[in-house]
Amino acid sequence: MTSSERVKKLLRLPFAELVRIADHTRAENSGSKLDICTILNAKSGSCSEDCKFCAQSCRHATGIETYPLRPNHEIFAAAVAAKKNGAGRFGIVTSGNVLTGAELHRLADCISDIKSKIGIKVCASLGKLGSEDLKALKRAGLSRYHHNIETSPRYFKKIVTTHTFGERLETISAAQSAGLEVCSGGIIGMGEGWQDRIEMAVVLKDLGVDSVPVNILVPVDGTPLAGSNKISCTDAIRAIAIFRIILKDKTVKIAAGRESVLKDFQASAFMAGANGMLIGGYLTVRGREVAQDLKLIDEIKALWKR
Repeated sequence: MTSSERVKKLLRLPFAELVRIADHTRAENSGSKLDICTILNAKSGSCSEDCKFCAQSCRHATGIETYPLRPNHEIFAAAVAAKKNGAGRFGIVTSGNVLTGAELHRLADCISDIKSKIGIKVCASLGKLGSEDLKALKRAGLSRYHHNIETSPRYFKKIVTTHTFGERLETISAAQSAGLEVCSGGIIGMGEGWQDRIEMAVVLKDLGVDSVPVNILVPVDGTPLAGSNKISCTDAIRAIAIFRIILKDKTVKIAAGRESVLKDFQASAFMAGANGMLIGGYLTVRGREVAQDLKLIDEIKALWKR
């Protein structure tokens, strides 16, 4: 039986058995460590790319707030708040596929200040960067670079046409060559099939990324995917379980969409292999109150001790 056939066999497993295997895989390979991070939308809107799911594309009339790169003191203050709220990582996220040299230089200074004065790990999602820029950010104190592959290689062109899947891989490779950890995942619920979800997980495993955020599509008015039907809670948890089994010891992080799809069953995702989460919101989509997520974190840790 090929590895692909073994993975497909997971789809035929009863739900409860799949969840049990995923939870065992998480416990055996990652223990009870829970990776908590917070991200900041540091530059919003006016993106030239045509990603069908994204509220920040200038091609979509979504009515979101648009602004240039935030002042460094605002980014610094957000990092302070993230640390206070219990996050171990703070991510700086900017819209657009490429930043200017001046923007990168200013962010490098900001990352250096955060690293030295706050003591929180700094991550960034700044679009397509080359090796030299990524090395400069690492020297400034950046620990991890985020760059999603979004979906499977086959389905990617149905979601994005202004850049290629290969370009995403080039940036990930450049970040790894610069000595940075890499956070890369994607979105489920965009109309892709189970084979696409499996292929996305297998690609991420082969890339050797460190953390895999699993977003569940939140259909945004004004985007081409606005009318998409939400996937079921059961299918979302099944996908998380399959990602864990394939990725074994990597962080599988639940991100956007967990509130609207998982609702009162969010803790179930962490019994199905997840061991990371974003708190404090998702760029243009509000998350839950931090106090609610801190309570959820306590519940997860209690479940893992049983």
